Amino acid sequence: MTNVVLLVMDTARYDSVLDTQADLPTFEALRDRGVTYTSAFASAPWTLPSHSGLFSGQYSSKHGSSAAAKRFPEHTSTVVEAFENASYETVAVSNNTWISDEFGFARGFDTFRKNWQYIQSDVDLGKIAREEEGFDKIRGVAKQLFDGNPIVNAANAVYGQFVRKRADDNGARSTNRWISGWLDDRDDSDPFFLFINYLEPHLEYRPPAEYTEEYLPEGVSYAEAIEVNQDAWSYIANDVEMTDRDFEILEALYHAEIAYLDERIGELRRLLEEAGEWEDTIFVVTGDHGENIGDHGLMDHQYSLHDTLIHVPLVIHGGAFTGGETVDKLIQLTDIAPTLLDAAGIDSDEFEEELQGRSFHPDAETEPREYVFSEYMAPQPSMEALEKRVGDLPKKVYEYDRSLRAIRSHDWKLIRGSDGSIELYHVAEDFDELENLTSERPEKASELESELDAWLDSFEHADATGDADMSDSTKDRLEDLGYLQ
Repeated sequence: MTNVVLLVMDTARYDSVLDTQADLPTFEALRDRGVTYTSAFASAPWTLPSHSGLFSGQYSSKHGSSAAAKRFPEHTSTVVEAFENASYETVAVSNNTWISDEFGFARGFDTFRKNWQYIQSDVDLGKIAREEEGFDKIRGVAKQLFDGNPIVNAANAVYGQFVRKRADDNGARSTNRWISGWLDDRDDSDPFFLFINYLEPHLEYRPPAEYTEEYLPEGVSYAEAIEVNQDAWSYIANDVEMTDRDFEILEALYHAEIAYLDERIGELRRLLEEAGEWEDTIFVVTGDHGENIGDHGLMDHQYSLHDTLIHVPLVIHGGAFTGGETVDKLIQLTDIAPTLLDAAGIDSDEFEEELQGRSFHPDAETEPREYVFSEYMAPQPSMEALEKRVGDLPKKVYEYDRSLRAIRSHDWKLIRGSDGSIELYHVAEDFDELENLTSERPEKASELESELDAWLDSFEHADATGDADMSDSTKDRLEDLGYLQ
């Protein structure tokens, strides 16, 4: 039977991986022998709802995960459960706090590793261990140390402070180390479904220096580059001024993160080869969303549905996905779940009944997409959370207090806001979405609005209420990643 590896490069935008001058030998090798999809789009611009769509094959309006309901709901069937029911060993390694049992993503996995912990535990002392000093650190650790297993908690605190943070900032190397041990120890009588979320190149961008120098502008040292502001919310609130040069440096750090991750993905491939599993594995590499690095006046991956956030890389190797082909047809990340079931020869009626994605397996008899859709159901962070973080906000920032939906064909794209705003771009020519043509092409805007409304009317929408019951340590870790609560 066929193994499946579903690998997410968290925050990897399309042009940083598949339309770049950077040296990415692992991707070049995968593209030479696999299939590259140049028009793949996320259903949401940030981690929680995008992964919910990836696992469920549904859009945000249907599965309900968003900033207004911060949880992948238990009633939603997942592709993981379909593989589990087909006698696959199901394993996850996550480096992003959103993708954890706390937010509903462990369902269907035999093993779910939270790679920010040395010993798996519900208590997380990493925030205290990393940030506090002196007596405050001692007092903070003492307060939480005995919540659960004190030995486990102490080990995780030491790991967060003295080992992981310094040796491997976002965990790709330690992820592979754990996978190596798992491959050595596993019972290979059953095939496996392995999901990995590598956190690189998510903010903060802190690639190893040896991967960075070739990307930095002339005359800029690594030490100087690391000091450039990476606080997206201070920038958006006009609390800090940033120049074109600053963003050029941040882009260099971002590309270096991807170059580092390219090597780690190559290492993962070698581990699978050494274990004798590579030839029997469907290997999927994608991004859950992209990133704004000064684009559209924004940093991070919120408040926008421009292609910088929803156009993502997608390369698949193995099985029917061979030959070095490049495919330009429109793909959604919601389509990956049914495609993987087709690749593994698994029928799952219960899961397939709820699907909105459509298989793009070479043998699937599905119609190509005319449009792809993306949704941003609520602002994250909210205006209240942003005010709490940075204080008074410029009036312009309150324009982001809205939901957004987008419809995109190969040539045209429309973004509609709950505030009545409309943006229309001729993306076939205006790749950077700089010229809003709503006034010049009202008939095209009306046509796409009608198509968007017809799509929204074609399925039942979730009741988007209810958050996960987040622990304080989880909220702290999410804020470390820039997700203000």
